[in-house]
Amino acid sequence: MEIKGKVHEVGAVQQVTDSFKKRDLIVQYAENPQFVEYIRFEATQDRVNIFDNLAPGEDVEVSFNLRGRPWTNKGGVTTYFNSLVAWRVTKTAPETAAPAAHVPPVDISSAPDDDDLPF
Repeated sequence: MEIKGKVHEVGAVQQVTDSFKKRDLIVQYAENPQFVEYIRFEATQDRVNIFDNLAPGEDVEVSFNLRGRPWTNKGGVTTYFNSLVAWRVTKTAPETAAPAAHVPPVDISSAPDDDDLPF
């Protein structure tokens, strides 16, 4: 899956355990500019460095996998967690509206007067 947006925040690398580290990236996603969403992506292990050269305000495309897992507490209640795991981030050019194609005006004043038309 891919999504385009602006970097809002780049988190620090978190060493969760001796053998596990992760890092967060928050991206502003504005499919509808009136309702901006802040989407949290994570990178783990050797991929935490894919966020190294990013700065707030930069336009990016994030390639990610959607992951989900259950967790059951001691009381037997199961909760489900979702994660957006980034595996590539590409800087992109800011999106702008495409310029309208320029069509030159047609000069009809010099058209021959053709009276042979049947109507």
